[in-house]
Amino acid sequence: MFTPHTKTEREEMLRAVGVKSMEDLFVAVPQKFRFPKLNLSPRKTELEITSEMSELAYANESTRDLLCFLGAGAYNHYIPSAVDALVHRGEFFTAYTPYQPEISQGTLQAIFEYQSLIANLTGMDVSNASHYDGATATAEAVILAYSNFRGKRTKMVVSPAVHPHYRATVRTYMQGYEEVTLIGDTPSDPLESPDSLISLIDDQTALVIVQYPDFFGRIYDYTKLSDTAHKNGALFAVAVNPTALGILKPPSEFGADIVVGEGQPLGIPLSLGGPYLGLFATKKEFIRKIAGRLVGETVDQDGKRGYVLTLTAREQHIRREKASSNICTNQGLMALSSAIYMSLLGKQGFRKVAELCYQKAHYAAKEIASIPGFSVCMDTPFFHEFMVCCPQPVEQINTHLLDHGILGGYDLGKDYPALKQNMLVAVTEMNTKEDIDIFVDVLREMSNG
Repeated sequence: MFTPHTKTEREEMLRAVGVKSMEDLFVAVPQKFRFPKLNLSPRKTELEITSEMSELAYANESTRDLLCFLGAGAYNHYIPSAVDALVHRGEFFTAYTPYQPEISQGTLQAIFEYQSLIANLTGMDVSNASHYDGATATAEAVILAYSNFRGKRTKMVVSPAVHPHYRATVRTYMQGYEEVTLIGDTPSDPLESPDSLISLIDDQTALVIVQYPDFFGRIYDYTKLSDTAHKNGALFAVAVNPTALGILKPPSEFGADIVVGEGQPLGIPLSLGGPYLGLFATKKEFIRKIAGRLVGETVDQDGKRGYVLTLTAREQHIRREKASSNICTNQGLMALSSAIYMSLLGKQGFRKVAELCYQKAHYAAKEIASIPGFSVCMDTPFFHEFMVCCPQPVEQINTHLLDHGILGGYDLGKDYPALKQNMLVAVTEMNTKEDIDIFVDVLREMSNG
């Protein structure tokens, strides 16, 4: 083991703390616990360890091994090889903290470019440097709304069609706010039109949250709901699938005050669930209430362009008692991946990915609807996810699909008891026509069985 200190340096440090030896530092630990015998297997070489770890890794089937039709918030998209090639550079893996801009201009510029791209994609004025994931970003939107009204408005209206994990995270975040009430997310019919939320909005409402497309894949124009929220003085937040914004109008066009979402589709691998990226964008008037980092562009004393963390007085490391959140960090490497991904695709490439997802999903829906016993149980427009009513339990169908090397759709009955035997199917540009046809053929076997 490499120890960077010399014997003389160690002795000097021991004298400074008032002990004679390293052993004296552990006198508070009972003798019998200081050097316990550990039940460890015999030591192995690097070659042996690599072989063993590889065997364990191969036991986990992934989208490289299976045809994937599972989404529900994390999606199997193609990631250009240049993304990994760039984010794996040592400059980004070992970048210095952005709090010291004189030696972290590259990191700060990368974040600034990411913020600019997200603001452009959502149609909002400003984006922060990211959150942990879509769920925590949604919770931070609730905290922003609470802070904006200084606790005088305590009702948060949450659509039941917002991702279940997002809603659960919001409830966890708000445990310390005893006066805050969350309503609307537990109706008898989770498939109600978003207009059903209108009756819940009043002058005590701080925030209305919807998803676009919603958790079931449906696309709605939320203008009417947004107008109602604003007429009652409330804010309006939209959780987005960023890929869908390649062809759908941005949330800004129907009056969103806050846009959040999961950034995983933007060049981030599935990775067994993380790390991911929380998108957070808003109007300029709420810029001082945004949680997390915010990078700004400026010029130095010589007139050269430079980047700095800006408006940091709002963060708790300077004004903790006035902070609206305890978050002052960001998913830097994930944000960089997304910025590179969006830059590589460009406007036309990004739209093409969205179009492929849309077209392939609609082809799959048409084919599945032709199978006896199966139906696409929604009559609203959808992007690349849709609900399928199944003749058998989804768990049973997915087991059969897995036997054929197919990762089936999400079992909606897990989160919505009223939707048992309903499968949420996701299709991306990664699914070829042949993949979809195989999926349909295996489902047809279930209908015949």
